[in-house]
Amino acid sequence: MSHFATRHAIIVGGGASGVLLAYQLLQNHEFGFRVTLIERRAEIGRGPAYHTSNPEHVLNVRAANMSALPDDPDHFWRWLSNRAAGPQCPDPYCFVPRRAYGDYLASLTTPFTSSESAPPRLTIVHGQCVDLVEDAAGVTVTLADGSRHVGDVAVLATGNESPVAKFPCDADPWAPPATAVDKDTTVLILGTGLTMIDYVLSLLRDGHGGQIVAMSRRGLLAKAHRRTDPLRIDESDVPFGASASRLLRWLRGRIDAHMAAGGDWRSVIDAVRPYTQRLWHELPLASRRRFLEHARAWWDVHRHRTAPEVEMRLTQALAAGRLSLLAAKVTGIEPNASGALVRYRRRGQRDSASLQVGLIVDCTGIVKDPRGTGNPVIQRLFEQGLVRTDALHIGIDIADDCAVINRNGIASRRLFAVGPLTRAAFWEIVAIPDIRNQCAELAARLAAICDPVIPPSDSPALDGKAPLPLATAAICTDARE
Repeated sequence: MSHFATRHAIIVGGGASGVLLAYQLLQNHEFGFRVTLIERRAEIGRGPAYHTSNPEHVLNVRAANMSALPDDPDHFWRWLSNRAAGPQCPDPYCFVPRRAYGDYLASLTTPFTSSESAPPRLTIVHGQCVDLVEDAAGVTVTLADGSRHVGDVAVLATGNESPVAKFPCDADPWAPPATAVDKDTTVLILGTGLTMIDYVLSLLRDGHGGQIVAMSRRGLLAKAHRRTDPLRIDESDVPFGASASRLLRWLRGRIDAHMAAGGDWRSVIDAVRPYTQRLWHELPLASRRRFLEHARAWWDVHRHRTAPEVEMRLTQALAAGRLSLLAAKVTGIEPNASGALVRYRRRGQRDSASLQVGLIVDCTGIVKDPRGTGNPVIQRLFEQGLVRTDALHIGIDIADDCAVINRNGIASRRLFAVGPLTRAAFWEIVAIPDIRNQCAELAARLAAICDPVIPPSDSPALDGKAPLPLATAAICTDARE
């Protein structure tokens, strides 16, 4: 008997997280879902990371680890190898331009939107989501143009939110710099992480001749990948539940021992990766706070590495004086006719210095507190009390099954979240290998909440008409009890 799509899932956000979840919901017909994917950009599968057209913006993970499917680790490499233009790198250990990966993500939706699927089980709607209402019967999503979409469940997959502009002569870190900067002006980039690296590569590619200064409190630069294999660490050897200081001592001890035996520290960091979400989950709250304040920057530069070719480009720019790194903190910004005079204090020093800049680019990373987002639907959810921040104010509060928790501490039965928005609970949920697993697990949970109502073969609903109303396939009220 054919299984009809008797439940409707609305996914808000058509970037990587949204596409991966849509695929997981649709690829298994037994789940009984049809999906509406809402994306404000013209293309799906892109988001801030994959919409870039700069070929020097490459993935920070090897192609071998970038499959969208948890149960098919070679899926992306096969797709890449079968492209008409051929592989863009010689083996699965290469680092592919991010634009190509966006093409790959978009290709996942093709089987569900083609004319061969009648009716298509995936509907892609381009527009800005501005409101989301939940009630006993379902969810209603409203777009900026006034259109509404009603479903059984909604999933927030809004990805990383760029900071709201707050500096004079501020520039969008995700926009091509050629549209925002004079080629001879001094550019100050706040933050020295991966977003900064992207912006520097774009400036250099556009022939920028002015000074480029990257500033952060510690002035740390991301390390580069090497061809190393993860060390094997048994789960029983990992100190789950330990304080941040004890955990750090354990990690340093493993690294020191491995390097003393001729190994590479990267092998130890990669060996810990399968356990990072559990480590975060069992880390005491006070230790999480200390980690964010004192150790996060050091962890990030070792954990989130760059491609070797990117490292070489940055090394050349630093050696030629095209790029300068400053470990410093901004103490004041004074707008003027030429841009702004920035006052700063170097790390470990008391005296202030100043720098005249024509452009300031905030690359300090994702929005630290989700209440500071410029995304209207997230703002609206906070206003309604349908979401709340976690104790550390780094993400929205969610349950272990990705259900959104409201301001009264009650987990929703119809509103869920995936991807970077869930960092408070899952921490390392910004990379594809982590997001793909989360999406596969959530899709299975949504399907298991309540079996879809499948009309019997002699039901009138099967003779060319719509299946039973979605409300009759309601989410079971005792599904989580």
